[in-house]
Amino acid sequence: MKESEKSKSGPGGPQAGGGVKYAYYPGCSLHSTSFEYDRSFREVCAALNIELEEIPDWTCCGASSAHQVSRLLAISLPVSNMLKAKEAGHEEMLVPCAACFSRLKTAEHEMAKDPKTKAEVEEILGKKTGHAIKITHPLEIIEKIAASKDIAIKKKSGIKVACYYGCLLTKPPKVTGFDNCEYPMSMDNILRKFGFETLDWSYKTDCCGAAFGISDPAIVKKLIRKILDNAIELGAEAIAVACPLCHTNLDVRQPELGDEKYKIPILYFTQLMGLAMEIPTEKLAVSSHLTQTDTILKRV
Repeated sequence: MKESEKSKSGPGGPQAGGGVKYAYYPGCSLHSTSFEYDRSFREVCAALNIELEEIPDWTCCGASSAHQVSRLLAISLPVSNMLKAKEAGHEEMLVPCAACFSRLKTAEHEMAKDPKTKAEVEEILGKKTGHAIKITHPLEIIEKIAASKDIAIKKKSGIKVACYYGCLLTKPPKVTGFDNCEYPMSMDNILRKFGFETLDWSYKTDCCGAAFGISDPAIVKKLIRKILDNAIELGAEAIAVACPLCHTNLDVRQPELGDEKYKIPILYFTQLMGLAMEIPTEKLAVSSHLTQTDTILKRV
């Protein structure tokens, strides 16, 4: 983490993000199927004066597949990206994708606890890793900013939102070290500050089926039906997510469930924040989802 040379102002006020520049690892999904997350994340960070520098020449972290093939490969891929961030002069890296965050935190944990693993990874990469770079999820940074600053929200929408963290973001707690692993509140706290009403519900960290959406969609349909049913019963008008896989399963699979009640908008928490700050909807890519978001746009 290094001090920015310039101070910027945004809807959060001067120096809302402390004028700090972070390394940014978007991962494969945010540059492709989940471009809405990348676009809205960048917009929100700019508005809060959080400066991002995408790490040069980053590569896939191996999420969803590498750890099933080789433990060392699953550690080496994330570590190679950590080294690129360090070589670019950073000490802290923001990782929005829950799957990428999980793999990078796992690599960070394995390297710290086992000198033999660290030596093997350094041999594979052909270089010494030195001290570790800090891997952080944006929810942690934004929650601190939202708690400490007066955010300029002109209108409190009061939209009822179910915050869905998924199963990777906070588990296992000894690895992620982030929020309460069973009942996280960081996303709730942020969206409440931005004028939304978040709901108390019991499916915050249940699995949506993740990558089984490709290999066994029947499992995914069963799991997301439970999640959606519970959110609808509680009166949720939208579900907020922080994971591309969770978004894909909850958004794309709703029409396949064969019931008209399944039409609840699934939005990245950054898109909801952006709407509250009156960032233009086209910059947030709010209309790019399969499940219609018109009901939310009319309320904000």
